[in-house]
Amino acid sequence: MARHGGGRGWYGRLAMAAAGVTVLAAGVSVWTAQAGVVDGASPRPTASATPGGDVRPVEMSIVHASDKGAHAVNITIDDGPDPVWTPQMLDLLRENGAKATFCMVGTQAKAYPDLVKKVVAAGHRLCDHSISHDTTMDTKSQAYQSKEILDAERMITEASGGVRPMYYRAPGGAFTPYSRKLAASRGMRPLGWNVDSKDFERPGADAIVATVERELPNGPTILFHDAGGDRSQTVEALRQVLPWLKEQGYEFGFPVR
Repeated sequence: MARHGGGRGWYGRLAMAAAGVTVLAAGVSVWTAQAGVVDGASPRPTASATPGGDVRPVEMSIVHASDKGAHAVNITIDDGPDPVWTPQMLDLLRENGAKATFCMVGTQAKAYPDLVKKVVAAGHRLCDHSISHDTTMDTKSQAYQSKEILDAERMITEASGGVRPMYYRAPGGAFTPYSRKLAASRGMRPLGWNVDSKDFERPGADAIVATVERELPNGPTILFHDAGGDRSQTVEALRQVLPWLKEQGYEFGFPVR
């Protein structure tokens, strides 16, 4: 899987914000995200944040398939939330009756908790995308990987009001056997992608749309971004892609767990 930006890029400053954050203390309750949560309905509390706790482990292999079957897509949106671009994408998803999985950077979730709650209230799912978006995580120690994953899990859960991320996506696809096993033990299925829209490179909305249409036969999980810079091209591309997918008869699903 592609590694965007060749390293930390704009996320380098997030690492400083994350410094000193400790793994979540025992006894703090968290909630398991429910696929059908809409219109602000509260999910049921089902898990403890204590590592190991009451969290139900999931499969540690990297998932790509959709829970809606062979003729479905999984819209995944990385790096936010962002106060400019995330609300616009939420509006487009609502207008097209589409659900998405938002892979959030922990410090972004902490900075914009109201947006995290809006994502959950609209029935979308949450995904842990680490603290600093370090695309070289697979070269770092297990202690470093653990901190990146678990601190982000805590930040996202707290920002959402108690809804836990259901997936873990390594920055740039920098998974390791250890990070996959750790995430899975926390109930977060490692999440890959089949279609890289290349929106991160800002090639123009038409080019993003063309890439999605061309690469869709590769599989159902499509990668977009709602932070990390100007995402106006992604907004415009989604304005075109979402109706097109419906016209082609695709359903909008979530990655299987």
